Amino acid sequence: MLTAHTIKIIQSLDKKKYRQKYNLFLVEGNKIIKELPNSDYEITELYSTDPDTLNLENSKVHKIQPAELKKISFLQTPKDSIAVCRIPKEEKIIETSIQIILDGIQDPGNLGTIIRLADWFGIEQIICSNDTVDVYNPKVIQATMGSFLRVNVVYTNLESYLTNYKYPVFGTDMDGKNIYKTEFPAKFSIIFGNEGNGIRPSTEELISQMITIPRFGKNMSTESLNVSMSAGIILGQIFSNK
Repeated sequence: MLTAHTIKIIQSLDKKKYRQKYNLFLVEGNKIIKELPNSDYEITELYSTDPDTLNLENSKVHKIQPAELKKISFLQTPKDSIAVCRIPKEEKIIETSIQIILDGIQDPGNLGTIIRLADWFGIEQIICSNDTVDVYNPKVIQATMGSFLRVNVVYTNLESYLTNYKYPVFGTDMDGKNIYKTEFPAKFSIIFGNEGNGIRPSTEELISQMITIPRFGKNMSTESLNVSMSAGIILGQIFSNK
């Protein structure tokens, strides 16, 4: 049975300051939880309404009632199980051929979708500005559908990082070069900016070339593309030539 203290701690993990305080985050749903033992993430506690469905070796599962699951879930319709996991202490930037850089992305759904896209296209790393939404936000974790387990997400000062970055950097905006007429080298980074303000000026100064998705529709009142939607189109074009 869950104690009131445990419930209070788990409920607090929807806020970044408490995730940092306890060094913990939540993963919901059997499908993603079953992938955790094959990752670098440590499970500290497991709660399930039906422990037999998890079938995880070396992991003690606490059986709870649906009403208890509802108290600790961040979903409107709680799933079957919840894992409390430890946040890794050290973030390491790895050497990759193609990587995504995010400058001030604020929407958890956008970050989660972009992580999922990176996983789909085999991109191993996403570099985030320090003010980008936290990868361990419950909404981000849920939106990744487990892809956060396979993509290295690192937070850093972009200006310092890009100043020392040796390869071409592509930025995305409305006035860049046509993505369908752009050639990409073997190693590069592509930057996507904040949902409302785009790429900040200090980052833009360090970009080699701007690119854009051309508008083929004639209705100029059509809203600009969502950042995660743009990322999907651009990555699809990049990898169509690989």
